[in-house]
Amino acid sequence: MTDDHEQIRALITRWATAVHAGDLDTVLADHADDIVMFDVPPPYEGVRGIDAYRDAWPPFFEWQAQGAVFEVETLDVVAGAEVAYAFALLRCGTPDELAGNPANRLRLTLGLRKEQARWVVAHEHHSFPDLSGAS
Repeated sequence: MTDDHEQIRALITRWATAVHAGDLDTVLADHADDIVMFDVPPPYEGVRGIDAYRDAWPPFFEWQAQGAVFEVETLDVVAGAEVAYAFALLRCGTPDELAGNPANRLRLTLGLRKEQARWVVAHEHHSFPDLSGAS
């Protein structure tokens, strides 16, 4: 594993820990000013810019305070010299949600770029599979 892979894995692990803790400053720390995020809840056209990204987190933190889990289960990183991407599966839900559908996982995809020798997240996408047609 290269140093870039290790740096990116550490960045994502630090971010996920901060999300679970409701630590907004650390959630924002390694994100580009022009971040684009597509999230599970609206707005479905995504949020653009670090200010909109910051504003998207408080409702999630409120929901999570009800005892929800936010844990990275798998994480894969592909890194080039200046750009990288990562994808992960996370356990994300309240105990009741996870009991009702224990296999459901949040899918996370991140696009990163190197700015001044430092990796930052420029694109973030969260989604759940559409289980409406599942039997």
